Amino acid sequence: MDHLKDFKKSMDMGTYIPGKIICVGMNYRSHVEEQDGRFPSKPVLFAKAISCIIKDGENIIYPPEVMELDYEVELAAVIGKRIKDVKRDDVPEHIYGYTIMNDITARDIQKNESQWYRAKSFDTFGPIGPVIIEQKEFCEPLNTSLRSYVNGELRQDGNTSDMIFKVYELISYISRSITLYPGDLISTGTPSGVGVFMKEKKLLKPGDEVICEIEKIGKITNKVIGI
Repeated sequence: MDHLKDFKKSMDMGTYIPGKIICVGMNYRSHVEEQDGRFPSKPVLFAKAISCIIKDGENIIYPPEVMELDYEVELAAVIGKRIKDVKRDDVPEHIYGYTIMNDITARDIQKNESQWYRAKSFDTFGPIGPVIIEQKEFCEPLNTSLRSYVNGELRQDGNTSDMIFKVYELISYISRSITLYPGDLISTGTPSGVGVFMKEKKLLKPGDEVICEIEKIGKITNKVIGI
């Protein structure tokens, strides 16, 4: 019981830092369609550096070498129990809860380099929060709305029902090759409406305020600043 108490304390957003961050790309039908329409046959996985994490109210730093900065509202699952090679139906008992991630991305670097890690991992490129909602209060998010706003303008308005690979399926898939530990974060993809794929690009700039909102969890707000 003391171990459980210590674990729950570590899940407080003021102190929580994931052990690792595994993200899923191209996981909403609408997001695939706003690009090239080529649907993945298996989950597209990539990682973000732990050092990119910031919390609600902290600033996103716009690096001088980045030309195209973008936002992505995502539902993120927090692992609560060690999980390795687990079937889909057994996944729920291994999830502690859910939070919001804004998967900030340097689009020009993502496009010009052969991997996504650096484009996704600059310091401050991983806002999470504002809280972690426990699994027992949320269950599997099969019909949950998620939105993003820039300076009050609605940019993304999606629903987890649009996911190609659902949350439990994703975690089961990842666990076949990667052991997940308590505190690990799985970010499950973003719906359409990101700035880079709009008819006229609407990318982030210093001074912008970004809000990411998910039903039942709340919203995180971060301001973009230059250096």
